[in-house]
Amino acid sequence: MPPKVKPGGKGRAPAKRQLAEEFPPGEVLTDTQKRSWKLGHPVGQGGFGLIYLADENSAKPVGADARYVVKVEPSDNGPLFSELKFYMRAAKPELIHAWMKSHKLKHLGVPKYWGSGLHEKGGKRYRFMVIDRLGTDLQKRFEECGKRFPRKLVLQLGLRLLDILEYIHEHEYVHADIKASNLMLSYSDANQVYLVDYGLAYRFAPDGVQKDYKEDPKRCHDGTIEFTSIDAHKGASACRRGDLQILSYCMVQWLCGRLPWEDKLQNPLHQLWGDMGPLWLVEDKTRRRFLDRLKQSHHTRRPH
Repeated sequence: MPPKVKPGGKGRAPAKRQLAEEFPPGEVLTDTQKRSWKLGHPVGQGGFGLIYLADENSAKPVGADARYVVKVEPSDNGPLFSELKFYMRAAKPELIHAWMKSHKLKHLGVPKYWGSGLHEKGGKRYRFMVIDRLGTDLQKRFEECGKRFPRKLVLQLGLRLLDILEYIHEHEYVHADIKASNLMLSYSDANQVYLVDYGLAYRFAPDGVQKDYKEDPKRCHDGTIEFTSIDAHKGASACRRGDLQILSYCMVQWLCGRLPWEDKLQNPLHQLWGDMGPLWLVEDKTRRRFLDRLKQSHHTRRPH
């Protein structure tokens, strides 16, 4: 006999997230610093929010060459709120510029945060965030290239992403969802790449105090299944080591065209990880040694 569902309380399913309503071009939003932003046409949709072209408020309409975008979402939804916390703590322009200067970098692929706030319309409240405008995502370029990048390009992408990860790790966060669709090319320079979508970003060391590492096999992991780190499969919170593992899987996919376990993702009986890691690593001693070293590295070590 099936168990009875308890009314109310713990028996309730979580509330469904609301879809954002589309604002007309010319809508003006005012951020927490009293700076006004005018919306243009929507250029994308992420989860339950909309992304608009935007510019600082003026008498002119927002043109196709706008420098900013605004992400808007109903205030009761959670993803943008989580992402906003990362941007406010780690992506302010002055922080990024100071890091680039101290590390002698000409480019750092973290979108700059320009403002945020709440906006009311039609009796509803919306949360918004203003960031740099970017171009197309790397997944589209990957598919246009027949799902394979040249070795030189894969290595260049790896180096750029190491710079990005060093920056966000130094600012107490891990990304936890690195993949081609979360990498976007610059709107003005297609040779520059940015890591976006910090909705799953995890603050592993608030105020410099690192959280304890705990494994929980019953815990469901977030992120994209084919790029899930070993720690996430074990039910542990995201960590810096996991970001490096996910990056290595991305590089293998970009270089080889696919990951060996992609055709087994729908099989609930298939075990992606064993004591030795994925079986395909056993056949390649170099890649196996690399992953083994990551697995054995102490999680408090600062990656270089």
